[in-house]
Amino acid sequence: MTQVASFTIEHTRYLDLRGRPTQPLPAFAENRDVLIALYKAMVLTRTFDAKAVSLQRTGRLGTYASSLGQEAVPVGVAAAMRAEDVFLPSFREQGGQMLRGVRMVEILLYWGGDERGSDFTGPREDFPICVPVGTHAPHAVGVAHAFQLRGEARVAVCVFGDGATSRGDVYEAMNLAGVQRLPVVFVVNNNQWAISVPRARQTAAETLAQKAVAAGIPGIQVDGNDVIAVRQVVGTAIEQARAGEGPTLVEALTYRLSDHTTADDASRYRDDAEVSARWKEEPITRLRQHLSDGGQWTKTDEETLIGDCSAQVEAAASEYLATPPLPTTSMLDHLYATLPAALAEQRAEVEEATEP
Repeated sequence: MTQVASFTIEHTRYLDLRGRPTQPLPAFAENRDVLIALYKAMVLTRTFDAKAVSLQRTGRLGTYASSLGQEAVPVGVAAAMRAEDVFLPSFREQGGQMLRGVRMVEILLYWGGDERGSDFTGPREDFPICVPVGTHAPHAVGVAHAFQLRGEARVAVCVFGDGATSRGDVYEAMNLAGVQRLPVVFVVNNNQWAISVPRARQTAAETLAQKAVAAGIPGIQVDGNDVIAVRQVVGTAIEQARAGEGPTLVEALTYRLSDHTTADDASRYRDDAEVSARWKEEPITRLRQHLSDGGQWTKTDEETLIGDCSAQVEAAASEYLATPPLPTTSMLDHLYATLPAALAEQRAEVEEATEP
């Protein structure tokens, strides 16, 4: 018997659960201002999530997907990107979207059922929130192919959950990206649960990173609750893609501390004790402890930040609630260059029925 192939999966972590370095930090992490910016972005994300859930519970927002406990993944990913790159999020990456310039009010509008929320004033070429599982992975390949054809030094960065790796869309995307050595980075936000299905029942693979092997691309695993590690690993993958070295799959290990969405009740399928045990791993406390240990963060700093984040979020919520809704006829607009006769007739009927 002859061995024809073998592989290994590397795991990267820089901070342990108590915020202590496990190895020399990357150069950017020696800069206090950079680490504090990452910390502030995660705290703002958690504050925003809490307000969005509150709005949903009081009937003022549609179904919402919180990123509680997972903030380091989208924030670390977005921090590693350049402005000219293109972000293709799933539905739990609001922290990364905000860091890239999407306004909080736009995210609220989207979850409130208003598509004006997808018309970003900031990163115009970033893709909108993708609720269908994994269907945006082929889109990321298309974006990366366009960059390659144009000779542009840009990278498409696509984030999806662990459950998406069990779908054909994701493998087909990775397969084509590998064949054509496209400038795309796939990031698995592995929060251990695909709605109510635990990771162990989704796949027999020891890691999700090794799913890259079949596509002929590198697969790397990172501690997804360590924002320094996420930024470093994803940043390296992005720059390799930019240099023409092809795609990478990054598996970020984290945990979903919240329900899947506000339409879910996770207590029906997982034990509270399991969730409670995972709180000690969450990313915000870990980075705050690291900053505090180094004398870079104080109680006063924390109180000021909480106040600032609350003010920003409340202002965005007020703007969202004060935004007049679109007319009912808007559901038929922007579908066709010329509206077909049948729909034009329906639109006229709706307009007549809803006139003051």
